[in-house]
Amino acid sequence: MSIRTRDEIMAAVVSTLNETFGIEKSRLVPGAELYKDLEIDSIDAIDLMVKLQKLIGKRMQPEPFKTVRTIDDVVNVIEKLVNE
Repeated sequence: MSIRTRDEIMAAVVSTLNETFGIEKSRLVPGAELYKDLEIDSIDAIDLMVKLQKLIGKRMQPEPFKTVRTIDDVVNVIEKLVNE
């Protein structure tokens, strides 16, 4: 699967969070904070990163994810990576 557009990336992130962590899609909005709102801990965040790497077909470095707080932040990091 090749995701390129912002909408495709958002859909992939939402789908991955829903399938992996069982979070209701209605809670998966751009401004939702991973740690506070969605109760994603650091181990879960690594799991998310690994799953998203497989979807985009590129290796992600952990550094950009250290500043990620919201779903929109995740989308921004991935969007930058896929468009490099």
